[in-house]
Amino acid sequence: MKISDKGKGYAFALIATLAMANVYVFSKAALNELNLFQFGFFWFGLAIVWNVIYAIPAGKVKVARELKSKQLKLLILLGLIEVVGTSFFFISIETSSNPAIMSFLQNMTPLFVILMGVSILSEKFTIWQIAGMIITLGGAIITSFSGSVKGSGFFVPGTGYMIASTFFIAIGLIISRKYIKKLDPGLLSLNRSLYLFLLAAILMIVNRESFFISNKALLNVAIGSLVGPFLTAISNYSAIKYIEASKSSIVQSSKGLFVTVGAWIYFSSIPEAYQLLGGVVTIIGVIILISAKDAIRLNK
Repeated sequence: MKISDKGKGYAFALIATLAMANVYVFSKAALNELNLFQFGFFWFGLAIVWNVIYAIPAGKVKVARELKSKQLKLLILLGLIEVVGTSFFFISIETSSNPAIMSFLQNMTPLFVILMGVSILSEKFTIWQIAGMIITLGGAIITSFSGSVKGSGFFVPGTGYMIASTFFIAIGLIISRKYIKKLDPGLLSLNRSLYLFLLAAILMIVNRESFFISNKALLNVAIGSLVGPFLTAISNYSAIKYIEASKSSIVQSSKGLFVTVGAWIYFSSIPEAYQLLGGVVTIIGVIILISAKDAIRLNK
């Protein structure tokens, strides 16, 4: 049975969603034992190993050798953006008490993507787009509410870092979508891991961190790096090759629900009822926001 390109796209989007959900859980488990520098060194070091194991049998080495100057410059730019966005991402996971809350907040990414796209193209927002933005933003505020306007603050720890992460991830997505057909998904994944590994290695040496970690931490890092920097990245980039990025974003907006289940199983932790409600609201907001954008495109 031959699977259509559309079917492949949705399949890759679902794989990316499930893989990303596991990233939140296993990265949080590893960060409970490791500092950020150790985590980055082993997480992205192993991610490079997984990417190389995938690249050699698949004949991807030839693709790397045939890269042109313009493509190399693009990889450097994307690598630098990924360093910032991913660093903020894992800082938010380390800071937050529950990864599910951060996963719902990442639904802010489509909002930033559309805001940037409209700014660049000087387009006007429709009523539905504005409604989608308000709903997404409202859901994010509810999800990140700490439960008190006093004491530790209005928002839960890690909120600012995740919002910063989604901003830079949105920039990377806009650039990737324009050139994705010219660059192999595996190459983009390896490029991202390489930059982050080098940064972590330098920080490990400068701060004289220990290169020895427990077997439990290593296991969490090994599993997380396999489904994260490797499987999630490749599946995400592959989905964009077969279906519109907006459709992939709608599927991936549901990852918070999977993270909630994973966090409950792994940490016996679950967000407050109002935070879960806020998370569902962000998903609804993303669907409205992206659907409105697609409607505009079809009417042109």
